[in-house]
Amino acid sequence: PVLDTEDAWVSVEGPVSIVELALEQKRIHYPLVEHQFVLCTLLYAIMRLSLKGVKPLSLFDSKGKNAFFKDLTSIQLLPSGDMDPNVLSIRQQFLLKVVSAAVQTLCSSQKDREVSEEEYFPFEKGKNWPTLAADLAQYLQISEDLVRRHYVCELYSYGMDHLGEE
Repeated sequence: PVLDTEDAWVSVEGPVSIVELALEQKRIHYPLVEHQFVLCTLLYAIMRLSLKGVKPLSLFDSKGKNAFFKDLTSIQLLPSGDMDPNVLSIRQQFLLKVVSAAVQTLCSSQKDREVSEEEYFPFEKGKNWPTLAADLAQYLQISEDLVRRHYVCELYSYGMDHLGEE
């Protein structure tokens, strides 16, 4: 972009403006940032839902693991459409664990104290973990329908039939 400046500002001395610094930055490789975002979301789900025995890097193939340790401005080889069936199986199990843990946490908190989801997760208003798991399924190349079916089954198994019907 062209930045027009008045003549009075041309002779000003001092540090470089933040706009000029921003324009000098290299452009980031957006798919790499998206890849990092998926890892952060997985780590947050593991932490927030207290999932045990999950190895987050096992959810990625070798190209995906290598991409985490590169500069965001570099263009890296990211995982392609062909994935190892073992990795896909691990991803599927993880997403189903997330859904099960979210439903279990919600149901146990409501039964114990009659607390709503917003009160149990006070800093996460509007955060719906099963929906988040379905969204992650797209990035992780897992069928969204599988995750949603598991969510409905979990709701029915915890006696939340009215939510399961929806």
